[in-house]
Amino acid sequence: MRDYNNSDVASPKAATNSIKKVSMIPLVFLIFYEVSGGPFGAEGIVNAAGPLLALLGFIIFPFIWCIPEALITAEMSTMFPINGGFVVWVSSALGPFWGFQVGWMKWLCGVIDNALYPVLFLDYLKSAIPVLSTGLPRVASILILTLLLTYLNYRGLTIVGWTAVLMGVFTMLPFAVMSLISIPNLQPWRWLVTDIGDVKWNLYLNTLFWNLNYWDSVSTLAGEVANPKQTLPRALCYSVIFVTLSNFLPLLSGTGAIPLNRELWTDGYLAEVAGAIGGGWLRVWVQVAAATSNMGMFIAEMSSDSFQLLGMAELGMLPEVFAKRSRYGTPLLGIVCSASENLLYCGGMVLEFVAFVRMRMKYPAASRPYKIPAGTVGSVLICVPPIVLICLVVVLSTFKVAVVSFVMVMVGFVMKPCLDHMDRKRWVKFSVSCDVPEFQKESQEMEESLLR
Repeated sequence: MRDYNNSDVASPKAATNSIKKVSMIPLVFLIFYEVSGGPFGAEGIVNAAGPLLALLGFIIFPFIWCIPEALITAEMSTMFPINGGFVVWVSSALGPFWGFQVGWMKWLCGVIDNALYPVLFLDYLKSAIPVLSTGLPRVASILILTLLLTYLNYRGLTIVGWTAVLMGVFTMLPFAVMSLISIPNLQPWRWLVTDIGDVKWNLYLNTLFWNLNYWDSVSTLAGEVANPKQTLPRALCYSVIFVTLSNFLPLLSGTGAIPLNRELWTDGYLAEVAGAIGGGWLRVWVQVAAATSNMGMFIAEMSSDSFQLLGMAELGMLPEVFAKRSRYGTPLLGIVCSASENLLYCGGMVLEFVAFVRMRMKYPAASRPYKIPAGTVGSVLICVPPIVLICLVVVLSTFKVAVVSFVMVMVGFVMKPCLDHMDRKRWVKFSVSCDVPEFQKESQEMEESLLR
């Protein structure tokens, strides 16, 4: 069994006292980019189901998914205000093995997402700069952009946060202008168009999922937030409102102001909608905003993923080298790894919901600076709608996606015992921070006693 009181293991709190913490406004915009980044990619929902179901989706889905996930994230993050977030919750409730699995699945999802953003950035700009379409200029641009954004993460989370604020304002401003310009041309009857017999439910649900998930990602940064017990719940509340409106209002303007052609509503079509409503200048502005949004999502996702690895290292799940910070307080190896999907995400979320209910039942009297005003039965009921939604997403997924996801999960199942074996043989140095909550220590000691 590890010695959790080993004086050679530095407390992350002591090691990072001089690092400036993230405040409310930057945190809201970091959550905005971790979850959505704006309505880019939401066009497919109109293609899938028409205006009425598209708009209803962005009204109803937040109550089924966003609000329950945000409430659970707020409660659990204030219960465990340290880096690692959902990995800590699941480890404390279900043991380190399952904590590692949720960490593996969520980190893999984040890395897959992050690999797309530099490519999408260039895709939005290639119409204006054709040289970026193919060949060496495109490859070089992706490499340079990735290195620049990775360096930004290296310089510190405070810089990333305020950069996200500037990017977020620039990203959403053209849609605010578009919404105002569209008012004289709105024809409300267009919002009622639907054809239940011609709904692509897989595309519909996955589009909603893509634009409105990952609320739990901010929990991996909890140790870097100023006064997390108060700041995190408020930031999540403001973010739910901001993200919902950032998707709903552009679709409301676009579907109400121009004639409907569902087949045209594919990725990038909002730029054409903006051009039809306001002219070429607004179309170009939306295209540049879309490119900016992808940069914002890249830096926010990388921050979340890298601090997740740091938190896992502080829990003793990864080699100690993953807990090493730069002089700016950022996770060195975590950033490098993160620079190098829905089903994996769903699997991780189920574990989080189970952990939430388990902690309510196992430690009902534990300190929770923010607590959802519901008892044990209410806690279970909060988790029911999102789990039902997860089941629908899984059922509607393709066989190929299911196979790839299953393989990735099995990799995680094999990795954890291998890392434990390396730890016992002392091939690689592992450590556990003295700031790890007693809940997690208790679960880890129990699991290690079973392995001996």
